[in-house]
Amino acid sequence: MADSLWERTLRERHGADYAHVYAAHFDELAATGTDVHGEVAFLRPLLGDGARVLDAGCGTGRVAQRLAEEGYDVTGVDADPAMVDVARERAPGVTWVVSDLADLDLATTFELVVMAGNVVPFVEADLDAVCARLSAHLAPRGLLVCGYGLDADHLPEGALEVPFATYDAACSAAGLHLVGHHAGWEGQGYDNGGYSLSVHVRPDPEDDPDNRTGDDAGS
Repeated sequence: MADSLWERTLRERHGADYAHVYAAHFDELAATGTDVHGEVAFLRPLLGDGARVLDAGCGTGRVAQRLAEEGYDVTGVDADPAMVDVARERAPGVTWVVSDLADLDLATTFELVVMAGNVVPFVEADLDAVCARLSAHLAPRGLLVCGYGLDADHLPEGALEVPFATYDAACSAAGLHLVGHHAGWEGQGYDNGGYSLSVHVRPDPEDDPDNRTGDDAGS
C-alpha cells in the first residue's frame, strides 16, 4: 500500500522515526504542565460508564490511551502502521487496529467515535466513504465527534483544507445528524473561525414516530 499523505508529511518533517518523534512531542508538552487531554475532557460528559469508544485515526494513541485509563472500552484504529506500533508499545492492553478508515470493518459498534488531531485534513480517500464506514460502526444514538483545522493558520503544513460544509455533507449522506458545533475542545460555540469541533448523532429509528406502524403508531 502506498504511503499516505500523513506518512509522507511526517516522514519529510521528522525523518524515518517520525512516529516516536510525534509521540515524544506530546510527552514534552505534558512535562511542562500543558494539558494534552482536552479532547478527553470534552468527551467525558458524553460517555456512560464503561462506554465503547472508537478512536478513528488514533495515531500513537494519546487519546485512546487516556480514555482506557479512565475505564472506557477503547479501540484505536489508524492507517499508519508505524503510528500504531508506537501506540501498542505505550498501551499494550488497548485494542489497536491498522486499517484505512474508508475500508474499516470491525464487525461491532460503539457508543462514540472520535476523530481528533486533524484526521479529516489528511484523508485522501472519498470522505463520503470514510463517514459511511464510521456511521456503520455507531450504535443507534451513537455520537461521532470530530475536531480539525479549517485553514492554513490552524493546520500543519501539507494538510488539505476541508470546509466544514463538505464534512457535514458527508456525515449527512451517511445518515448522521449534526447536534453540536464548537470552536474548540473547550466547548465554546462555533464562531466561523479556523477550527471546527462537531458532534453528529446516528439516530435510532425507534425514536422517529414516522417510522412506527400499526399498533405502535396508535399506542
